Amino acid sequence: MSNTPTLTSLSTADLAEILFCCGLQESDHPSTEQVRKAIVDRFGACGGDRNACVAVVAQEAGDHPETYITRMRWALSTVSDAYRELTTAA
Repeated sequence: MSNTPTLTSLSTADLAEILFCCGLQESDHPSTEQVRKAIVDRFGACGGDRNACVAVVAQEAGDHPETYITRMRWALSTVSDAYRELTTAA
């Protein structure tokens, strides 16, 4: 059995970190499908390794501390909205 996480095993915070390091921006007003696709694509680009995505988040936080909090709040809120119907349907 693999220890590689799947998207369904990741928490909202994990998914927000993955969204944080993709190209979507709050100003894009992305749809639920765009958010989910961006997360899947970015997670794949990280080789399915959440830690690789976290490293990007850490780098961005260090390089742009003035925008980190605002972007992470957006990512958390957006992921919560995009995956809400999946968790309430279960």
